[in-house]
Amino acid sequence: MSLRVPVGEQDHVQGSADAKCTLVEYGDYECPHCGHAYPIVKKVQKHFGKKLRFVFRNFPLAEMHPHAESAAESAEFAGAHGKFWEMHDGLFENQEQLGGALYLKLAQKIGLAPQDLRAAVEKREYLERVKSDFSGGVRSGVNGTPTFFINGNRHDASFEYEDLVAAIDASLSAG
Repeated sequence: MSLRVPVGEQDHVQGSADAKCTLVEYGDYECPHCGHAYPIVKKVQKHFGKKLRFVFRNFPLAEMHPHAESAAESAEFAGAHGKFWEMHDGLFENQEQLGGALYLKLAQKIGLAPQDLRAAVEKREYLERVKSDFSGGVRSGVNGTPTFFINGNRHDASFEYEDLVAAIDASLSAG
């Protein structure tokens, strides 16, 4: 399978647009496998440096994870205020505490107004943005989290550090 929605301005991106490799993750903030992948992705980013661009897209499995959608909405709220990655990291680093109290605490910690976040989540202000990521994932064949794409191609092997590095290396040498 390949990535059906190209990386664009709507995406949350770390790294340069002209990086030789783009790693896209469809993830769920409450998914334990995504929690396991979080430090691995950080390590992979450090390993490849400027050669790698990382994109995170929301894929909340709301039926299994009751806080996944509100966590994604909180990250999108932060993203609308230029603080997506700070909230993203805070959510994964406190995964076992997901819920309104954590979202408000993180908002305050990263310099956003907790009351504005509460109002946005209550009004479901960022739900469409989350659902847009989700439907793009479905169109790309995502059916679980985390799902990774390397330069547009779905990575179906393990997402352990050595496997991701090998797959990215193979993509870099092919390109």
